Order: sequence, then C-alpha cells, then structure tokens
Amino acid sequence: MYKPDFLNNYRPNVGVALFNRDGRVFYGHRAVLSSSVAANKNRTAEWRWQMPQGGVDNGEAITDAAFRELKEETGIVSARLLTVTPGWLAYKFPDGYRKRNWIGQRQKWAAMLFEGDEAEIDLEADDHQEFDDWRWGELEEAPSLIVPFKRNVYTELMAAFVPLRDFIRAGA
Repeated sequence: MYKPDFLNNYRPNVGVALFNRDGRVFYGHRAVLSSSVAANKNRTAEWRWQMPQGGVDNGEAITDAAFRELKEETGIVSARLLTVTPGWLAYKFPDGYRKRNWIGQRQKWAAMLFEGDEAEIDLEADDHQEFDDWRWGELEEAPSLIVPFKRNVYTELMAAFVPLRDFIRAGA
C-alpha cells in the first residue's frame, strides 16, 4: 500500500466486492477496451474479469459512489453495505496507459451482500456498458483474473475480505 502523501496523483476510485448468500463474489467481464488499454500488451482476454469499480466524483461519499457504481455497472440496487476498507489501496498505471494526468488509482473497497434476485442483474442498465458477461466466483480467484498491474490491490482485498466471506458462509 502507498503512503497517503504519495496519493495526490492517484485517481480516487471505489470498488465493490459483492457477495451472494453462498459467499461467492460477483465478477464482470469487461466489455470494451479503450485504446490506451488495448495498447497495453499485458492486457488479454483472460484478464478481463473484475469486480465493479469506478471513479469517485468530487464531494461524493465513498459509500454513495460504491452504490452508484454497482447500479451503473450491474443494475443491482438490492445490496446491503457490510464494510469499507480503511485507508487506501493503490496501484500505478503501466507505461503507456493514461487516464488524464493520473499516474494510478487509489481505491477504497466496499463489501456488500446481494439481497435481490439474479433477475435484477442488468449489464445494460447504464448508457456506458462496462461488462458483457458476469458470474459468481470464489474470492481467491480475484488476483488471477485481474490485469497484472492491479493484482497487488486484489491480493490485499482478498486477504481482508476472506474472514467476512467465511462469516457469510457460516450463515451469520
């Protein structure tokens, strides 16, 4: 994790680890690659699975951003907030990958419990479709599914949320 004083050039971002009642997490398959991402030779189809995530608007609360991103990317509104990671998890963008003047992203992650019916999931809920497919998977899969430059964040996230996942599986 990067120290806070180094985070000024990192885009504020929020991610959502959405658990179902079986303790599995939602993974979306990225639909469109931007030209900057397509130019990145480390990005292949096998690394196009990720959890919902996106930018935090100026003045927006982290939890509000998490619910907004979840709805925009999945159509899901039937979710309950369980916790948010303390501090920031951060990663640098690889060479040749730019988002405005940011050198990377700093993220807070929200763990949520899906309380709806899968019929609620609508990947075309927003006018900018992020995902073209989705599935439930094991939390431990996360680091191997994501692009290499985000793996450290997903590894930290996985370690932080395994006890919560086990709690969900215990039926609590």
